Amino acid sequence: MSVLVRPVEPADHAAVARLTVAAYEADGQLKGEHGYAAVLADVETRVEHGEVLVAVDTSTDAVLGSVLFVLPGTRYAELSGAGEAEFRMLAVDPAAQGRGVGAALVEACVARATELGCSALVICIRDGLAASAQRLYQRRGFIRAPELDWSPAADVLLRGLRLSLPA
Repeated sequence: MSVLVRPVEPADHAAVARLTVAAYEADGQLKGEHGYAAVLADVETRVEHGEVLVAVDTSTDAVLGSVLFVLPGTRYAELSGAGEAEFRMLAVDPAAQGRGVGAALVEACVARATELGCSALVICIRDGLAASAQRLYQRRGFIRAPELDWSPAADVLLRGLRLSLPA
């Protein structure tokens, strides 16, 4: 299987909404979700406030995963400071996990941040996130940034990670 990462198209929105919610549910990230499934499914609003990228199977054009890339000061930015970028809502269809889709999406975000001259790329991961996702970020060079930790709800702890980018 070959994967291509490209900007989302309107025809992709339903698939992105479905797979994002499915991936978060499969990973146990929607327990006591506080309405977050609706936020994850709202692809149109994400497109208005950031860059939504999709990973597609080049042989079938099926959408396998997606991610939201944002800059500081925008609606979905939670962690990034001046000169940084961040990504959120990285999701891979549960049926496509383990095939490099997540890594391709992360690499696309790193490339975009580098292209924009950002000094770092930051993310937050839910405490208890699947070990495979944690390994993906560690392998790519993201390091813990405890100063970025935060909690959007009493039962949710998000841990910050940062990847320094070359000048």
